[in-house]
Amino acid sequence: MNIEELLPKIQEYGITWTIVIVKAIAIFFIGRIVARVVVKVIDKLMKRSDMDEMLRKFLRNIAFAILMIFVVIATISSLGIQTASLVAVLGAAGLAIGLALQGSLSNFAAGVLMIIFRPYKLGDLVNVADTVGFVEEVDVFTTTLRLPDKTKIIIPNGQIMDAKITNFMDSETRRLDLEVGIGYGDDIDTAKEVLLSALKTSDYVLESPAPKVTVASLGDSSVNLAVRPWIRSADYAPASHDVTELIKKTLDANGINIPFPQRDVHMYRHGD
Repeated sequence: MNIEELLPKIQEYGITWTIVIVKAIAIFFIGRIVARVVVKVIDKLMKRSDMDEMLRKFLRNIAFAILMIFVVIATISSLGIQTASLVAVLGAAGLAIGLALQGSLSNFAAGVLMIIFRPYKLGDLVNVADTVGFVEEVDVFTTTLRLPDKTKIIIPNGQIMDAKITNFMDSETRRLDLEVGIGYGDDIDTAKEVLLSALKTSDYVLESPAPKVTVASLGDSSVNLAVRPWIRSADYAPASHDVTELIKKTLDANGINIPFPQRDVHMYRHGD
């Protein structure tokens, strides 16, 4: 068969495969657009039901991944490739990859558990894996915290689920636990009275529950007072600084000492 006889067949195959490839590309891109539209519709429905944002994002990602799997299978089928055997190959490859990525899978499982049980939500101030920060983003593999100095910390979900989780904003209000020492020569009732009066002037301290000042302990050099005002959880950091400064200024203004550690030393001469 000479080149003149082969040329029409080559052209015929070329046109046929060009159409097949263009069709496959069209199926992929149109399918991706449809998947995104479907995910947006699902997200709107979830938003109307007041679903938590963290859970919504997780379900959006899962829905898009599932839809894209169908799009890829449809694209491959349009090329004439048997998808049944392909699925078997992908399954075997997935098993091998899963064994190689056990750590990542444990992070994924931990992320799913956090999405389900929701120990915290976006914007909460938390202490996880010995790191304190505001929850900025939660994915199925990692949690992103934003520290007060704007540092970004990304923590694998597996580490979070294996440790203690402290959520400082689970409730709308929170109690400040502060302690201040006064001298043994100062009047306790006066100190409690001036501190309670000062706390009522703070913009951060709530009227209800009412703040309390009680004697916490008798130290070596001071009478330690427990100062317990209630604040909004979202105001924790500025309120803590403001109230601490307020306590110091109030005690100074009323002549109440905050003693430093001291010891009485008695010296005896031999024979006295």
